[in-house]
Amino acid sequence: MTIHHVAQRARVSASTVSRAFTTPEMVRRDTRERVLRVADEVGYRPNRAARGLITGKTANIGLIVPDLGNPLFPAVLKGAQARAQQADHAVFLADTDENADLEVNLIKAMAKQVDGIVLCSSRMSDKQRRAVESLTPLTFVYRKVADVPIVLVDNADGMRQAVEHLAALGHRRAAYLAGPQASWSNRERRRGLRSASRATGVDVIELGPFAPRFEAGLQAADLVLATDVTAVLAYNDLIALGVLNRLADRGVAVPEQMSVIGFDGIDFAAMCTPPLTTVLIPKEAAGRAAVELLLDWLDQKSLGHTAGAQRTLGTQLIVRSSTAAPPRVSAGSNGRAARGARQLKGD
Repeated sequence: MTIHHVAQRARVSASTVSRAFTTPEMVRRDTRERVLRVADEVGYRPNRAARGLITGKTANIGLIVPDLGNPLFPAVLKGAQARAQQADHAVFLADTDENADLEVNLIKAMAKQVDGIVLCSSRMSDKQRRAVESLTPLTFVYRKVADVPIVLVDNADGMRQAVEHLAALGHRRAAYLAGPQASWSNRERRRGLRSASRATGVDVIELGPFAPRFEAGLQAADLVLATDVTAVLAYNDLIALGVLNRLADRGVAVPEQMSVIGFDGIDFAAMCTPPLTTVLIPKEAAGRAAVELLLDWLDQKSLGHTAGAQRTLGTQLIVRSSTAAPPRVSAGSNGRAARGARQLKGD
């Protein structure tokens, strides 16, 4: 079916059919609805490339994530794609493998093929960001940036919930396994830990930074065991899962001898043994919100408006079997802190 078939059946000109798809505000409502109904009945779909030549828009959105191996980001993609489909847009996906330079190169490569790009947990420095922000509209998820649309999560409050949970169980000393230094989320989680540490009296030492991956948790667990902590707070669930695995290998019972808390609320956190206590963050909702903000900005740019919209999503502590009251400390327990550990309470 072509545009001429639709025009004949809807009793309008081919140019009216074209405007109904490309500039619907220029077509009377009853005419537009009739054209769209006929197009749906005959199975007509406009040619994206041709429409792009008319409107200057591709109806494509880019989504760049740091690691597709992390179950957090496919969930964000699912939400982003669902919202894009509602607006008849396609999503192009790319993975930076936690490499800021590759992120910059991907933005440059995508810029002419998309109307805008959603950057999830961007690892770029501010200097790198400024160098590419003029190439195409950018929207950030899980990172705070001025003058562009952003979708944030209240990481600090999530850590407050986690520390208060440990304090209620009776823990007085815990370790935080830090994430990447370039991560805005890591900085916010550390900020929440400092505040919660002062409020609850739970001493928190920092180990790391660690790559946000399962393998990093294996290494981190050995460092934890060289300290006198009774609980572990991990930057994300993947690190926490690595910790659980290594503690099991070392014969350390969780939660009887060590409590473990993750962050992100990925599906695997409920499937491990024991099921992982974690801070749940909205993932699909973040992806949907990011695309929505980007589309809104693209509409507003044609009117000369600037961006700056922000949405902050809440977090929720999900208590499972990896946390419990701490063991009694014997007189001969190891009181040495691991090399490189930093006290977060006064940081």
